[in-house]
Amino acid sequence: MMEGQVHLQRPKHVRLTTTKLLRRIIFLVLGAGLVSVGLEIFLVPNQIIDGGIVGISIITAHLTGVPIGVFLLLLNLPFLLVGYKQIGKTFALSTLFGVIVMSIGTHFLHPVEALTKEPLLAAVFGGIILGIGVGMVIRSGGSLDGTEIVAILATKRMPFSVGEIVMFFNIFILASAGFVFGLDHAMYSLIAYFIAFKMIDLTIEGFNESKAVWVISEDYKTIGDAIISRLGRGVTYMKGEGAFSGGDKQVIFCVITRLEEAKLKTIVDEIDHNAFLAVGNIHDVKGGRFRKKNIH
Repeated sequence: MMEGQVHLQRPKHVRLTTTKLLRRIIFLVLGAGLVSVGLEIFLVPNQIIDGGIVGISIITAHLTGVPIGVFLLLLNLPFLLVGYKQIGKTFALSTLFGVIVMSIGTHFLHPVEALTKEPLLAAVFGGIILGIGVGMVIRSGGSLDGTEIVAILATKRMPFSVGEIVMFFNIFILASAGFVFGLDHAMYSLIAYFIAFKMIDLTIEGFNESKAVWVISEDYKTIGDAIISRLGRGVTYMKGEGAFSGGDKQVIFCVITRLEEAKLKTIVDEIDHNAFLAVGNIHDVKGGRFRKKNIH
């Protein structure tokens, strides 16, 4: 080793415990299974598609007569190989497992009769079930669509976000449904896609979506005490400096649930209606003392 050279060790790969691995497998199976139900019991029989590889698989299966499960697996494989090398082993293996379960699920559910022949009902309920399933898979560290892998890699070379690239793919795919199944079915597909998109967010974030709150006020101590006593939430005081005034500022930081946002705003307004208040969405909270204290 040369003098002055720093030897950097790679961080050791942390293995999942048996409990966490089992939990991940269960949620991957449940999520992929729900996607299979949404596809074969609602969407596919009514010629309604979703975006991404799923949408391409539905169209290709309709044109060739080959079961959709075959295309779900084959069309995803090239992207999984790329994802394995570029994104990570755990993500790629979780995705491969989820795709296999989804493909098998569609195979066994294919002979089952659709629960409804009404396209609008199929779009709504199919979108809900599909979105919940995909959300569960994403929360478990996997994916069911290879286009997301392409989008993640493309953002490194293109001035577009992952969401913008995925949306471009999906607009093209949903437009293709108009030529294959007719304009009405393309519009039903758009409804199903929108509902699934919203359900994915809801499943990932949860109904009790957490909010990060920053408050700057001269009465920071009074506001902090009120949040602790009336909301039962812990607060952190941080030191800041005003860019314009150059004076010292005390910043209150805390994490609350979506349902507590209105009450917190009321507390702040009652004490200092001129206080600076910023609220932002956060997807996950871990560690610390986020658990709510009992208010007596």
